[in-house]
This record gives sequence, C-alpha cells and structure tokens, in this order.
Amino acid sequence: MANRGNLARVANWTLISVIAIATMLPHAAWAGKKKAADSGPKPEVAKRVAFDIRKIVWPNPPAIARIRYLEMYTGQKIDWAAFDKKQEKPKQKWMDRLAGTKPASEQIDMSKIPFQLIRTYGVAVDSKNNIYAADQGVDAIFIFNPETKGVEMIRNGKEAHFGLINGIAIDDTDRLFVTDDKLREVLVFNANHQEEAAFGANVLGNPGGVAIDTENRFLYVVDTGNDVVDVFDADSFKLLRKIGTPGKKHALMDPGTFSLPTQVALDSDGNVYVTDTMNARVEIFDADGNFISMFGKRGDGPQDFERPKGIAIDCDGHIWVVDAAQDRVKVFDKTGQLLIYLGGHGEYPGQFAAAYGIAIDKNNRVITSEQFPGRVQVFRYVTDAEAEQAKQEQAQKESATEKTTTASAKSSAAK
Repeated sequence: MANRGNLARVANWTLISVIAIATMLPHAAWAGKKKAADSGPKPEVAKRVAFDIRKIVWPNPPAIARIRYLEMYTGQKIDWAAFDKKQEKPKQKWMDRLAGTKPASEQIDMSKIPFQLIRTYGVAVDSKNNIYAADQGVDAIFIFNPETKGVEMIRNGKEAHFGLINGIAIDDTDRLFVTDDKLREVLVFNANHQEEAAFGANVLGNPGGVAIDTENRFLYVVDTGNDVVDVFDADSFKLLRKIGTPGKKHALMDPGTFSLPTQVALDSDGNVYVTDTMNARVEIFDADGNFISMFGKRGDGPQDFERPKGIAIDCDGHIWVVDAAQDRVKVFDKTGQLLIYLGGHGEYPGQFAAAYGIAIDKNNRVITSEQFPGRVQVFRYVTDAEAEQAKQEQAQKESATEKTTTASAKSSAAK
C-alpha cells in the first residue's frame, strides 16, 4: 500500500510541478500565425523564459533582501526515463485477456518506485549539513544531502520501529532524538542511525516537538496531550521537571500554562520558546523553566496567530513561527513585533500547503516542512550584519551614481 501511495504521490507531484512551472514562467509575445494546410490558422506555442527560483527574495527589491529562496526537496530521486521507456509488448495470452490481467512487462514493479514525502512533520540538520525530515505518511525519516543530492532513509520495519513519528532534534554528536506520538516515547539513534535507546513511555502522553540544549544537556519534549513541556537530562534521559500545568483538559489560559502546545525552540542563552497552539501565542521561559513573557493573539492578520506550530530562533535572536492555518512563516522580535513574513496558501516556491515544522541551522538556512503535498523548502536568512553591509554598499553605489550624474550635468552646462 505504501508503494501505491508513492506512485500516486509521484504522479500528483509531477502534475503539480508542470502546472506550476507553466504558470510561473512569463510568456513571450505571441508570434505570427501560420496557416496549416488542413485546418486553417493556428497560434504558435508561446515561448517560455527560464526562471531561477533562487532569485526569489523577501522583501522585494529594491529593499535589502532578508530572506532568500534556495531549494526544495520532495523525496528520493525519480528516474523519469524508467517511466518513458517503450518496450515491445508481447502478445497477450487468451487466459490473461479473459482474466483481465496485464503481461508482466506492462506491470509496474511497485518495490522500485522511489519514496516521496507525503505528510512531513519535524525537520532538523546535523553537523554535516544534512537535512532530516520526519514523514508520517511514509513512516520514515528522510535524510537529504544538499551536496550530492542523495537521500538516505530510516524506515519503519527496516532500520527502526516507529508508531507515529513527529518531532526530531539532533545534538552536537549527531545523536538523533525522535518523538513518537503512538508509542508515547522518545527514540534515540546514534550518528550511524542505529537505534540505541527509548525513554519517556511512563511519562509522555502525546509527545510532539523536541529541542536540545547542548550546553546544559537538557532535552525539551512538548507533551501536547498533557499541556506541558517535559525536561529530561539529555544523557541519562531522567525527567528533571515540567513546564506548565497538566490535567486541566486544555482549558488553561494563564501565563506559564498551555493549551495543546506543539513545538519548542531554544535561543543561544538557553531560553525556551513554546508555541501554545490553542491559545494562539508564543510563551518564553528561562533555562530553569521560569516564565519570562509571551506574545500573540488570535486573528487572521499577518501579525496574528490562528494555529502556531513550528518555531525556531535565528542567530540574531529573531523568532520564526509557522502558522499552519495561514500557511505563513512569520518573524518577530522578542517583544512580539512582526518584522517580516512570507508564504500564503499555494504550492509555488515560497508558498505553503499545511505548513508545520521549521529549523534554522548554523549556516542560517531556514528549513520548513509541509504536508499537502509533502515537501521541504529551504531558505537563507540574511543576518542583521549582512543586511547592514548590503545597505552600506547600496548607499555607496547610489552616492557614486549621483556624483557621476552631477559631474556629467556640470560638463554639459559648461559646453
């Protein structure tokens, strides 16, 4: 069944890609009509101009770019030639015709269909810059290598036993932590992707997002079902404390409490950021679990939240939040002031369909996940320092242009 789903997934994504490319590429002017001998005049097919998606930026020029589009991943590489090969069809036997079956040469070997993302949740990055994506539809973790474009997988029933994977996090030794909503535990894999431990089954209700403080060795696991964030020792896996108040059936709204929290992130100071989904807000705590502040309110505007899910913190301390209902990624300062946002419903680059997870790595790549269709998109955050340098360079160019224009005007006047 999984392979049939992959085949359908390949076909659907191909159709979507064709439609998207045909729509995005600008049309050239229509050429003159040619007369056909049999059916009269027909318009020529409009010429296309190639469009480089890497030139997509936010905000639009001439403003200084703060976010650049890089690439997207949809699954294992597809050999389209294998689908286009024309083979000589053998004569069908009368028994096959009677039974309605196809010859073996016409049947697709489902085991050879490459796996594609279907319903993607948590994302993370290891020390080698590989991108990890947990996919519930495939029951596997995809591992994308941006340099070679190769794809590895940690598959249910093969390299691991999964129930319903959700969040993922990677520590400084490339140990992988995976939350499993069905098994109600956290699975631990070593750098070679071999399962070495599992914990939390006696504590967790419905584990979701996960984040690791590599300096203090804290592992934060969002327990959505119990409205808390559980804090474990990242090495002994011992439960240290809880953030939030459990047992209130998602009814609490007071600061420091949650109603169906989803994801968690950490900043460079060890502060903890949690998307409190049903309360449509982000809450901030210190490394000891003490409440600091919160921001956000329910609404459909860019500055508001409808269903905040994924969350990440960039190197400048800005807070990136994925709103799954609005299909937007929003960037805030620590006071909750909206700085910029991108996205909207759609399947073009920079748009989202059921957006969910987000991660930011040491190279300022912003990795997002979505579910319909499943895919991973990669952006580049332009830091405050880089933006300031670009601003100064732009000012120098404008000044030089102005001086040249002034000198030219004076020379013309002198003549």
